[in-house]
Amino acid sequence: MQSHVLLIEDRSHVGAARRAASELASTFGFDAEGCGRVALAVTEAATNILKHAGHGRLVLRGLVHEDVAGLEILALDRGPGIADMAASLRDGQSTTGTAGTGLGALRRLSSTFDVYSRPGAGTALRLELWNGRVTPAPAALEIGAVCAPKLGEIVPGDDWAVVGDGAQVTVLVADGLGHGPQAAHAARTATQVLRRRPKASPGELLEACHERLASTRGAAVAAARINFSTHAGTLAAVGNIAARVQCDTTERKLISHNGTVGHNMGRVQEDPFDFPAGAWLVLHTDGLDTRWSAEQYPGLAAKHAGLIAGVLYRDHDRGRDDVTVVVVRRRERMGGQA
Repeated sequence: MQSHVLLIEDRSHVGAARRAASELASTFGFDAEGCGRVALAVTEAATNILKHAGHGRLVLRGLVHEDVAGLEILALDRGPGIADMAASLRDGQSTTGTAGTGLGALRRLSSTFDVYSRPGAGTALRLELWNGRVTPAPAALEIGAVCAPKLGEIVPGDDWAVVGDGAQVTVLVADGLGHGPQAAHAARTATQVLRRRPKASPGELLEACHERLASTRGAAVAAARINFSTHAGTLAAVGNIAARVQCDTTERKLISHNGTVGHNMGRVQEDPFDFPAGAWLVLHTDGLDTRWSAEQYPGLAAKHAGLIAGVLYRDHDRGRDDVTVVVVRRRERMGGQA
């Protein structure tokens, strides 16, 4: 599931982002009215980045809910941040002498609107827009992700996939060896294994991936399954993919074993972990620096998983590799189903 990253560094990028987003929305199945709302939202978000931060990124990802097309928009910058969030969300409020309708307009345009900002440390916005203004019911489990190619590459050598049935969910992240189309093929081969074997355990998935990836250049692969009734999960991982579980002030780093799936993989071991309400699981490839801590981001754990993924990508992208970060966040009140 590739994300589409649009750099916003000067005014010409605003128009380019608007056109790219409109074309992408059309590809995902948006009608003309829906494409127009996407174009307007991207224009507002990109203009806000230039106005307040000078430069930043938009990250777009397609969504589907009951066969209805949606689009997630992340607007990420490392500018001065927002000192008074309530005031900034009111129409007519601006710190730059302009009309100041940007955040208010974005909140009205979107089905879901979330923002995380700290003074001096930047702002991250997350919007959901749906074709026909469909608003899905809030899920007990949220999935957020950014999957972006190395600068200069067209496709990422990473891939990720998730399957679930209401009782449990399984997520798989793969990082094909190297970059470019051959790495992408290896990563996609791994995620296809999950789609074809949705009931397999994490260990069984890695064994199946090892067999299927033998004809490719190989990959690092991590698979995690979370069971809602037991409030627990298991991880099986081989290669340089980081995994950690965060809950309140506690953090647990999970084990990934040495090797390359498809070429040299030892006996697969599953690492069990607790996953109570409020916990979040992060899986990321080595395109993301591992030297981050949830303590750096007070209040971020309460935000949507997509916003968490966006902030980690913004601040810890190494800039010289494909990067994928997937966040699975369990809400405090489960309501019985995911």
